[in-house]
Amino acid sequence: MLHTEGFIRQVYLNKNKVEDTEKYPFSIPAVQEVEKIRFNPRVTFFVGENGTGKSTLVEAFAIAAGFNPEGGSKSFNFSTEASESPLHEAVTLVRNARREKHGFFLRAESFYNVASNIDEMDRQPSKTARIIDSYGGTSLHHQSHGESFMALVEHRFGSHGLFILDEPEAALSPQRQLALLYRMWELCEQGCQFIIASHSPIILGFPEATIWETTRSGLRERTYEELPHVIFTRDFLTNREKYTADITK
Repeated sequence: MLHTEGFIRQVYLNKNKVEDTEKYPFSIPAVQEVEKIRFNPRVTFFVGENGTGKSTLVEAFAIAAGFNPEGGSKSFNFSTEASESPLHEAVTLVRNARREKHGFFLRAESFYNVASNIDEMDRQPSKTARIIDSYGGTSLHHQSHGESFMALVEHRFGSHGLFILDEPEAALSPQRQLALLYRMWELCEQGCQFIIASHSPIILGFPEATIWETTRSGLRERTYEELPHVIFTRDFLTNREKYTADITK
């Protein structure tokens, strides 16, 4: 069933909660223009150079939506090191009437901690099913990074879910990035919504997605063909010798 609205429609910044616009993260131009953002009911991407705020934005949206800052579902509450920015305290997500049944926040750099927390909880005496069973039944630590991520997407992600992913390509080969796109399409057909920060031209190629580019001067809505990441990658693959000529000198 095709859903015409997602769970989150847009976001705005509560400026009365911003003490100093010259301090991080409120000094980031993309953060200052956050009210431009409208979310696609299916997939919204954030792409940009390091330091332009894409992951900062996605992290804030995830925490504001009720997810654990280090990742996981809304039932996760572990903390190994508080590193999140205060942006989530100043943003408000504008929701549609339709509500997600479940969801997940994936942070590539802290997925190891999520896997450890699952194993730890499953070691505790319980009369209920093991948590890892909803991730395919095999400890995420007993799989490669890419295998564990695909187990998450294939087994834990389900219909009518809100999924926020920060650089999922970090775990995936090009072939598995394409497999992720196919799985995302299946899930969107089942009423899911994705918000994703990514550098990957493969993942960014999801059909009919909305793409926001974070830049040193603010936010721009882009088409796939306009993205500097796509233009550069295409040119590199076509003219590899031009870019690598100086390496061997």
